[in-house]
Amino acid sequence: MRSWERWQYVARVPRNAWDLTVHGQYHFVFDYMPMVVRRMDWRQRLNTLRAGLNLVHRRLSPWAWPLNMQFELSSVCNLRCPICPVGAGQLSRPGQFMDVDLFERVMAEVGPYLLVAALWAWGEPLLHPEIGRLLAIARHYRSSTLISTNGQNLDQPGVQCALQENPPTYLIVALDGLTDETNAVYRKGARLAPALAGVRALADWKRRSGARLPILQMRLLAMRHNEHEIPRLCQFGADHDFDMVSLRSLSIIDSPDERAHSALLPQAPTLRPYAYQDGRRAHRTDFVCQHAFTFPTLLADGSVVSCEQDYNASRPYGVVTRDTSFSDVWFGAHAREVRKTIRGAPATLSFCRNCPFVDRPTSSCSLESHVLRPVEP
Repeated sequence: MRSWERWQYVARVPRNAWDLTVHGQYHFVFDYMPMVVRRMDWRQRLNTLRAGLNLVHRRLSPWAWPLNMQFELSSVCNLRCPICPVGAGQLSRPGQFMDVDLFERVMAEVGPYLLVAALWAWGEPLLHPEIGRLLAIARHYRSSTLISTNGQNLDQPGVQCALQENPPTYLIVALDGLTDETNAVYRKGARLAPALAGVRALADWKRRSGARLPILQMRLLAMRHNEHEIPRLCQFGADHDFDMVSLRSLSIIDSPDERAHSALLPQAPTLRPYAYQDGRRAHRTDFVCQHAFTFPTLLADGSVVSCEQDYNASRPYGVVTRDTSFSDVWFGAHAREVRKTIRGAPATLSFCRNCPFVDRPTSSCSLESHVLRPVEP
């Protein structure tokens, strides 16, 4: 979060506090997606207010449970994207699916407090053989839920059934080209047909049933090979039954080699994630990390990390096991030490040095979004 964005948030605290305490609801925008959490009980209202204090103080032992959390349902993927630890072969952890019992136990602790549960990290979540059970558990709580998928098995009956029975708030379908040729430059091994067929089936089901969820979003990463297609993005999304489309810039990852990233950068400066000087990324000094204090990631093996960028869990807060709860980890002494390093000496951690947010002009990786049909989160 940029320092000015931080204080903008603080300025909205009185209005947010009124909505929370009087109406029991919270309206916000998450990565260009409008969201609302309704019928909040007093635990969730108080936690949201307390978490706001972390924007000012960034306590080593937070006053609150996380507001947002990422759950890596799968560290396995069916594609080979070059700017991804899984696709680039940089993931040192074994590929696996998150245990359903682990997910259920952690959600029982943190679910009552969450505003957003993002159900993916470095793998393809819809490959999980028990995705239906996971969605059913997540839907039990009031938080908004997100799934991002490459769509390669979105047309399968089991996946369709899971998404219809317990739909997430947003289903984000990552397509990085409007043809198979452009999409597969980055999404190596991908085809458009199963993704588009799956979206069409969900849209048809929504029309027949009157369901408002999931909100179907197409997300495109702006890159050199697809930037000529961007003017047609909205029409493509409308033609293929998406509710909204978004354009996102390509982030770096914690990698010693930026050549693959550089080769994919768009020519248009407005589509680039960072400013460049003499061919090198320009560095900023006005970034204030909030992930470590409000937005952790639970990896598939139970490791809790401060941010998804620590994809190999090089400095985890701890590991959730049958004998160690999420609370033990989140409020524990080791987590305080990791936060102390992130707050005071981030350059000592490789995933902080290569943070995709630090050098951006704004906190969001998204460049723009367009609502194609009325949506109600």
